[in-house]
Amino acid sequence: MTRTATARRLAAATAYGSGSVALGGAALVALLREEARAARRNIESRTDKAGPPSGDGIYGRGRGKPLVFTVLGDSSAVGLGVERSSQTPGVLIAAALTELAERPVRLVRLAVSGARSPDLDAQVDKALVEQPDVALIMIGANDVTSRTRPAVSVRHLADAVRRLTAAGCEVVVGTCPDLGTIRPIAQPLRTLARRWSRQMAAAQTVAVVEAGGRTVSLGSVLGPAFASDHDMFSVDEFHPSAHGYAQAASVLLPSVADAVGVWPASADRGVRPIRRGTVRPIEKAAARAASRTGTEVQPAEVSGSDTGPWGAWALLRRRRPPEIPTPEQAQESAEASVTA
Repeated sequence: MTRTATARRLAAATAYGSGSVALGGAALVALLREEARAARRNIESRTDKAGPPSGDGIYGRGRGKPLVFTVLGDSSAVGLGVERSSQTPGVLIAAALTELAERPVRLVRLAVSGARSPDLDAQVDKALVEQPDVALIMIGANDVTSRTRPAVSVRHLADAVRRLTAAGCEVVVGTCPDLGTIRPIAQPLRTLARRWSRQMAAAQTVAVVEAGGRTVSLGSVLGPAFASDHDMFSVDEFHPSAHGYAQAASVLLPSVADAVGVWPASADRGVRPIRRGTVRPIEKAAARAASRTGTEVQPAEVSGSDTGPWGAWALLRRRRPPEIPTPEQAQESAEASVTA
């Protein structure tokens, strides 16, 4: 079955409350469950479950009303694996966003380590109180490793996006990373984890775009790239290191900034993506994005209509990841601007 067909099947399953990836045989199921338990024990034994400080607060200076930036999701959104809040994706993006927007940014991190997509309901409840301008959601890895039914995962993610967008919040979702090269996960679970995570990412894209949000593929940012660069791993060999989170933040930043209208058009000049500005039916766009790291997918229109004969239209984009300044560098830049 092609990735496009799989994305369509999993997305369609959300309407009927069913759908899962077949495992094929009681013996294989038992083996996979045992390998999953062993991997989880290994990771948990080497992880500081408390995680880094939230980093909540206001970044940047100026008299303008702060942009409210909320971060929801799982341990990847928390920044589990690093020690300082300044190394987490939320703080890195907030510090960079304040420079692009030339106004303060208030960060509110609501993500929880270990969260699965059904846990987004409670996180969104809290986020709506903050009246966010833009929300970043990073979710999916725990859904895959816990074998949460794709239909359940995707339905909760779509509901979260709809609730946020209905409140006037822009939503960017970093889709499920490729788990196929995580060393604590043994074979054959590793091979299946790669397949499941890519299928999950494609299904997430379909659901998010149809709900009014946009997605960014994190595939090899938090997956295969780590296989050749061990500096990208934290001590638990599962979560990213500070270097890994900086890479993820640089891929996500352009879409977050563009969602609130502060990403400069000049930054995308010279980029040769997927034939820049390609519009495709959502299922085909989702399948392509799932295997191409950094690909953004968002709603689109063709001849004034957001749907065609094959369903909703989607725009695929690739952006050049910028250098992400640390919060300290952003503060120095802000102070220099004030002095000047």
